[in-house]
Amino acid sequence: MPISAALRDRLALATCLERVRTDPADTWVYGYDNSRKHAVPDAVVFATTHREVRDVVQACFDAAVPLIARGRGTGTTGAAIPLHGGVVLSLERMNRILSIDPANRVLVVEPGVTNQAIQEAAAIHGFFWPPDPTSAAYCTVGGNLAVNAAGPHAVKYGSTRENTLGLRAVIGTGDEIHTGAYTTKGAVGYDLTRLLIGSEGTLAIITEATLKLTPLPESRRLLQVIYSSVRDAAQAISRIMAQPATPCALEFMDANAINMVREYAPAVLPDNAGALLLIEVDGPEQVLDDMVAAIRSVASGHGLLDFRAARTRQESDALWSTRKALSPALRNIAPNKLNEDVVVPVSRLPELIEGLDRLSRAHGIPIVNFGHAGNGNIHVNLLYDSQDPKQAAAAKPCLRQVFDLVLQLGGTLSGEHGIGQEKRDYIPLAIDPVALDLMRRIKTQFDPKGILNPDKIFPHSPK
Repeated sequence: MPISAALRDRLALATCLERVRTDPADTWVYGYDNSRKHAVPDAVVFATTHREVRDVVQACFDAAVPLIARGRGTGTTGAAIPLHGGVVLSLERMNRILSIDPANRVLVVEPGVTNQAIQEAAAIHGFFWPPDPTSAAYCTVGGNLAVNAAGPHAVKYGSTRENTLGLRAVIGTGDEIHTGAYTTKGAVGYDLTRLLIGSEGTLAIITEATLKLTPLPESRRLLQVIYSSVRDAAQAISRIMAQPATPCALEFMDANAINMVREYAPAVLPDNAGALLLIEVDGPEQVLDDMVAAIRSVASGHGLLDFRAARTRQESDALWSTRKALSPALRNIAPNKLNEDVVVPVSRLPELIEGLDRLSRAHGIPIVNFGHAGNGNIHVNLLYDSQDPKQAAAAKPCLRQVFDLVLQLGGTLSGEHGIGQEKRDYIPLAIDPVALDLMRRIKTQFDPKGILNPDKIFPHSPK
């Protein structure tokens, strides 16, 4: 339903009339994210400053109207969908890099800056910010913070939580808070920075982030290793991660994924390839040969079909093209997809992939697996056709059994995509009732009227 004239006036006063949109032709596009779900907001407001965000939150708090913060909508779990209408607060125009401090390895940004813009600005000074999701060219740092995004290089450098020093934010009452510190060490009070990161806009709206930068490595080397089976590859992954030359990336593709990309990737892949690893190492140029040799030594073993190291940027790009070919291949293989990012202990990867193959056969739904093997974070893609009654009926039961399998293996339901709307009803499988109740009460302290991104993360409370 339309927002009241009084609220519209307050939103216009908080920003300006031109940046408050209520026409359905304007608001429609802000009702979806990359989950392909959609719900139209009653209004969209474009903020450009921290003060404007604060005033918008205060206006929505007074009116008890839902408020959903949004970046570029690249999330896959429906976290940015305005399920109950209300106001979408777009932060895409808050896209300034506020300061770069190379001496202290710190960069301060607004939430609308893209991940790629951060990397480019930091690189000028010889640094990078480790979180590097595939959507880096489009996703914003605000979205990265909202879901604790990671990417291939998290295996060595950590996720968003490990690379953020402090935040400026507005909680659900419109009050301002600062969390964390400018320094890399701090032990004062509770760690609210890490609490807000991954909270998907349900506790506060972040308006500024102090990011910890890492020096760019002098050199990188990419390896492609192919095995005859997933079990052989998984055993090699455990050996690789147990030796001192820690890779900066360790990507995995199962046989289904390999078969999908053959026509898209220029690399020659053996017909009997059961699993593929892309392993990247970084550091001083003079030590890379030794690092590659160490990884070659532990990667060698039963089932090894091919081991090749890229020596040039062109060779590296050719190897990465295999991994990058997955997205277009997935889009063409099935009209519908459930894309999950589960995590299991590295040693349990064979059991996970074998269990997923059993579920695929039992439900008649193709399942393609790839992801960040170095920390056990696997993207499980259930490919189905919603127009096929059997597949449509089997998709959700199959997904539930995927989550059951993951938890049985000592894993968790998400490594970097978050919970949003897609996984909220499965949360009780992974979090005990006492902890879940404590989380709900924390939410109430930050957002007493429940206006911030309602009905996300938490399942519906029993009546």
